[in-house]
Amino acid sequence: MAHRILVTGGAGYIGAHTCKALKRAGYEPVTLDNLCLGHRDFVRWGPLVVADIADTSAVRDVCRDYQVVAAIHFAAYAAVAESINDPAKYYANNVVGSYRLMEGLRAAGVSTVLFSSSCDVYGIQNQQPISEDSTANPINSYGASKLMVERMLADYGRSYNLRWSALRYFNACGADAEGEIGELRDDETHLIPRALMWIQGHLENFQIFGSNYPTPDGTAIRDYIHVTDLADAHLLALRALLHDGPSGIFNIGTGRGYSVKEVVDEIERTTGVNIPIAYAERRQGDPPALVADPKRAAGGLGFRPQNSDLGTIIRTAWAWHQTAHPPKARVSKAAMSED
Repeated sequence: MAHRILVTGGAGYIGAHTCKALKRAGYEPVTLDNLCLGHRDFVRWGPLVVADIADTSAVRDVCRDYQVVAAIHFAAYAAVAESINDPAKYYANNVVGSYRLMEGLRAAGVSTVLFSSSCDVYGIQNQQPISEDSTANPINSYGASKLMVERMLADYGRSYNLRWSALRYFNACGADAEGEIGELRDDETHLIPRALMWIQGHLENFQIFGSNYPTPDGTAIRDYIHVTDLADAHLLALRALLHDGPSGIFNIGTGRGYSVKEVVDEIERTTGVNIPIAYAERRQGDPPALVADPKRAAGGLGFRPQNSDLGTIIRTAWAWHQTAHPPKARVSKAAMSED
């Protein structure tokens, strides 16, 4: 019988891609998702249990019923701007919810957890690329909530013999090459899908936050990691945990940063569409640059991204959006990108 892995947030963008990778590798993913942001039709590679991570009893019962051997924890709110405007929402769900999840796992005897963390724990760093040894100093509530959960896992590890790792991934993007799943949200805030949605007529205009960052072209720089590579990184980290391999905190990125303007230029080349850009003020909570030092994941997990060149990212995202978002007439709401 295949090992069953609990995947919280498995109906979401990154969680669903990881479920697909798990299934191909011989595991059975069991998705636990309250579907407030996830998509029921993204759950295609194992059973779906509709429940909240804060429901400790439901978590315990799911793990017992399915004989779960490990958990991958994705479920979280993840919008930077919202986390600044409504921090209580982020601490209640991301931190308190994670604590209740951990108690459910502990009650069921699940002692292996892989946590989907974020580069937002780093905040503003003087040195790029950023290594895992850099001092974490989040500047938004989203990043702070992720760092708090990492601390919780470390404490559980010391006191309850929990075996755990946290993947601090950088900007997830792109879509499944087979076109089965992609980035699809009711209130999209990310750079690449917003630009593609504008091209398809779902948004009236396209805005970039910040044109005066201390970067070569004035726009923010990010390390873009293809979601398929990110799913593979979770698979490698899970295998390590289950087979006494390395554990701990790992950056998941490429080590190569692209500015927002460079990404938009590539979108224009791929789609053949010129995107008129309006610039807005910088958003509070956005660092000028976030680029990973990926050496620890390469050496410890054997992780080397295969799909994260910018051309592949944009091509797969564009193919997905042409299926998921058929073209329509322009709407009146302005497009704003968080990246």
